[in-house]
Amino acid sequence: MSSFTKVTFLFLLLQATFLINHQVKSHDEEDNLLQGINKYRASLNLTILTKNENAACFAGQIADQFKGQACSNTTGSNTVPGNEPQFPNYPDLLAHCHLNMSNTQDSEVMPACVPNLDPTLVLTNFTQSQYAASLNDTKYTGIGIESEGDWIVVVLSSNTSSGSFEKATGAGFISSPNLLIYLAAIFMCFLLS
Repeated sequence: MSSFTKVTFLFLLLQATFLINHQVKSHDEEDNLLQGINKYRASLNLTILTKNENAACFAGQIADQFKGQACSNTTGSNTVPGNEPQFPNYPDLLAHCHLNMSNTQDSEVMPACVPNLDPTLVLTNFTQSQYAASLNDTKYTGIGIESEGDWIVVVLSSNTSSGSFEKATGAGFISSPNLLIYLAAIFMCFLLS
């Protein structure tokens, strides 16, 4: 039984290492864009945007909605204002991140589709498009960025109660799906020992 426990522990350790490495790699695009946007804002003498994890969660939910959708002239930063996609499951997307409408109204959701998420083109899609006006707005203080395939979604948050992206009351103490994975792995180790 002892060797089985050791093998199981090594397997779980390898899985955790893979998950951490995958998570770090998948955030390169987001980190590059955040850096580029903050340099852009600094060049305009605007304050930098700080990471907002709840806005990032919501950006991930929106990015998932574009999964598998090809880039076109009616998607992303090319969208004609008023023709943006509507998500009938919008309340569910908020609920997944433990958010509600009252603290996300004063925000901006900006999806962009760039083949292979080329960093230069991604930044250009935000700083030299209709999205630039939002990036130039001083009311935004936070940012969440997530990507899915060729899609990258930026969510701007404010420091107002209607745009803070603070979690809804009663959201619980476990805020990350990864935390659940690690807790489950630890629990399994205790069961097998």
